[in-house]
Amino acid sequence: MAYTRIHAIKATIGKSITCICNSEKTDGYRLISSFSCSRETAEFEFRSSLSKTPRKDGNLAYHIVQSFAPGELSPEEAHRIGEELADRFLKGNYSYVIATHTDKASVHNHIIFCAADNVKHRKYLECTKNYYLLRDLSDNLCKEHNLSIISPTKNKGKTYKEWKEYRAKNSWKDKMRLDIDEAIREANSYDEFLSQIRAKGYEVKGERPEGETLKYISFRAPGQQKFVRGSERSLGAKYTRNEIIRRINEKKIFPTKSVHPHQQDILKRTAVQKTLIDTSADKFQNSPRLKYWADIQNLKTARGSLCRGRKSYGSQSKNL
Repeated sequence: MAYTRIHAIKATIGKSITCICNSEKTDGYRLISSFSCSRETAEFEFRSSLSKTPRKDGNLAYHIVQSFAPGELSPEEAHRIGEELADRFLKGNYSYVIATHTDKASVHNHIIFCAADNVKHRKYLECTKNYYLLRDLSDNLCKEHNLSIISPTKNKGKTYKEWKEYRAKNSWKDKMRLDIDEAIREANSYDEFLSQIRAKGYEVKGERPEGETLKYISFRAPGQQKFVRGSERSLGAKYTRNEIIRRINEKKIFPTKSVHPHQQDILKRTAVQKTLIDTSADKFQNSPRLKYWADIQNLKTARGSLCRGRKSYGSQSKNL
C-alpha cells in the first residue's frame, strides 16, 4: 500500500532538498539519487531551468511524498519504486532528487522536482488530473511489485475519533521500536543488546536462531499480554533478529558519519596536505554546478593560505 501526496515549493528549494537529504534518515546518504542534477547542486540547476521559463507563477519546485505500509518492503525496494514513479510521472523532462527515509515505521520516499522542464522550459501544470495520474502510477507500481494498494471508497478520510483510535493502537509499537533502537545504540554486542532491552523490563524469546518455533525474535513490554515478533510485518524490516545483529556490528565497522563520494577525497585531506581541488575530473566537467562549488572551495583554500602567510610574515617582522 502506498499513500501519495504532492505540494508546491515557493521559496525554499535549498532548505527542502537539504531536509530530505538527511544522512541519519537515508542510511548515510545511501538512499539518495537524482536525475539531471546532483543533490549538492540541485538548487542552482533548478534555478537555471526556472530562469528560462516565461511563466512566473511563484512555484519553484514540487515535493512528492510516497509512503508505504509498515514492514511491507525494504528501504532499497522502496527507493527503486520511487525512482520508477519519478521516471514514469516526469518522463525524463524534469530534474529531480529522491531520498528514501527509514526513520519511521513506514518507509517513505521524498521526491523534489524542478517546476520547469529541461526540454521546452515549460512549468509543470498543477491540477487534479495530474494528481490522479500520480496516484494511479503509484498504485500500478505497487501491483507490479506485489504490494497492497488503497482500495477506493466513498469515505474521503478518517474522522478525528477514528484517527485517535488508530494512533492509540500503534503508539505502543512506536515506543517498542524506540526502546529497541536505544538498546542497539547502547550495546557493543548482541548479548549486550539482550541485556539492555531486558533491563528496560522487556521479555525476550527466540533470541537464538535455534529450532523452527524460534524463527523470529519476539518482545513483550511490561504490562503487555502478547509477544510481538521482530518481523517485517509486525515491527518493520529494521527489527528482525538478523537486522538487529547487523546494526550492532555496523557500528563497529562504520563508526563515523558517511560522506558523499563527490566530497570524500576532499574531506580526507589534512591541513598540511590541503591543496586546490582538481576540477579537470569528469564529475566536474559533467556538472557545471559542481564545478562552481569546487571553484568556491578553491577560493576559500587560497584565501586561507594567504591569511596564514600574512600572519606568519607579521610575526617575523615583530620579532625583528
